[in-house]
Amino acid sequence: MSSCVLEEESFHRCCQLLLQQSQQLGDGWSWEPVQGSQEGYLRKTALRSVAIDPRPVRDQAGSSSDCGQEEEQSAPVASADADTIRSDAEDEDDEDEGVCAACDGGSQVLQYEYHVLFSCSYRTPVLYFRASTLEGRSLSLEEVWGSVHPNFRVRLQSSPLSTVTQQEHPLLGQPFFMLHPCRTEEFMRPVLQAAQDQHRPVNYVLTWLSVVGPVVGLDVPLQYSTQLHPAASVCMDPADDGPG
Repeated sequence: MSSCVLEEESFHRCCQLLLQQSQQLGDGWSWEPVQGSQEGYLRKTALRSVAIDPRPVRDQAGSSSDCGQEEEQSAPVASADADTIRSDAEDEDDEDEGVCAACDGGSQVLQYEYHVLFSCSYRTPVLYFRASTLEGRSLSLEEVWGSVHPNFRVRLQSSPLSTVTQQEHPLLGQPFFMLHPCRTEEFMRPVLQAAQDQHRPVNYVLTWLSVVGPVVGLDVPLQYSTQLHPAASVCMDPADDGPG
């Protein structure tokens, strides 16, 4: 398989399946339509207790490759394959589930808002997010990077995957952070190929989210993977422009 990308119609189908599972699991995802438009996005909010590392990004992970011309306004984030990330997410479940009323050791409760949109340019999902204190102060790019779990920052040194950039939300026109999608196809291809070889159903959006989400504190419960329906199989065949 030389290419495995997503069409917008398939993206919406994957989102609908994810929403159905989210409702069953009580995971809090919703679909937000844009008024006066046929477009929309997945949305979820969550409260997390995090400890922000105050050191500059360059001291935490050193220099890293980036995507295009966004190097000066970007902070790199780390990556891992889906299985490794799920393992790390399990270790952090007890810490991230629920709401922490009081935080120790310099930790603080932050409110995160996550949006999943479709990129027509890259033909992939894109994760937009913003974070703020309970008093309403928005986090800076450096603070967002400082909130990334050290496990992911360490992986960045040997396996850079994405960058966190601050850009205007394409549907809302508001400043958001985003995980740049420039290498999404690169890391999704082997995951989807393995699922295809093993004849396993796979929801592209759900699988992608399980890889990129934990980098910025968005964990995907393992129960999603145990409830997949065969209709969730969405992967593009390089010889066919339609969903396969």
